[in-house]
Amino acid sequence: MRILGEIAESPFVPSRLSPNPTAAAGGFIGGWVGKCHGFLHNTVLVIAAILFVGYLAYEAKKSLSKLSNRRSYIMIAYYGCLWLVSLLNLAWCCLQAWECTPGKEGIWNVLTLFTTSGMLFLEVSLVAFLFQGNYASGSEALTRTFLISGLVIGLDLLLKAIYLFGFGVQLFIDNNEHIQKVKWGLWVIHKLLLAAIYGMIFFMYNSKWRERLPARPAFYKYITCMLALNGLSLFACTLAANGAHFGLWLYGITSVCYHAFYLPLLYVTFLADFFQEEDLNLENVYYSEMKDAGFFDADWE
Repeated sequence: MRILGEIAESPFVPSRLSPNPTAAAGGFIGGWVGKCHGFLHNTVLVIAAILFVGYLAYEAKKSLSKLSNRRSYIMIAYYGCLWLVSLLNLAWCCLQAWECTPGKEGIWNVLTLFTTSGMLFLEVSLVAFLFQGNYASGSEALTRTFLISGLVIGLDLLLKAIYLFGFGVQLFIDNNEHIQKVKWGLWVIHKLLLAAIYGMIFFMYNSKWRERLPARPAFYKYITCMLALNGLSLFACTLAANGAHFGLWLYGITSVCYHAFYLPLLYVTFLADFFQEEDLNLENVYYSEMKDAGFFDADWE
């Protein structure tokens, strides 16, 4: 019981039971000092989001140059979406105090709804791209990928908006005393669907159907990470739906991991090789030119 009590006081367990007077009085800074989520929770989120956006900005000139030269519709669209979602996620990470501030619940729900929908859009579009195998290229593949993603995310956003603003189910505001079984039941279904999709792709990579998927180890590692994260999140939501405070703590951990590390993982998996490929090709060209000019003849003597 003592261990469970310590977990309940963890910085990753939301302690907002009622409007936080510290957060209300001090605004953003007050929310950080208060016990809405805790200093550690907010610091990890903000630092990770700032570092990633800073990295995108640092590489922006080089990335835009390569995108304009190679004219890949999929990569251009995906890079633009990544920038938009990264800025939304940065705002979400920096404005955690809104969840605990009276009068900010509505705008917090809207911000969280669009941020999570944007991140889910990137998830679904990458999965749709994977199912198109090694032949996904050009404007037709881009149209198919974004059409599938748009339909899925549109339906998901509509259902969440109905529960949020129609039925008053607080999907994005956690409460560790009055656990809403309807809310956690919805999250169980949501995580179950994601875990099932990633589990199916993981199975395909380890079966005779692997040839239908892109033969890139980075995609396999990505699927493995997302399957583990969604499986753990599903377990946490199931515990929370049954009133276990350990489930809230575990869900807080998975939420921090998702918002802090998913976008960098996506970049490394899907875009990093694209931006580095041209540099590798250029190095090979330089090497060939130098070899033809006799620079390496001494090495063979």
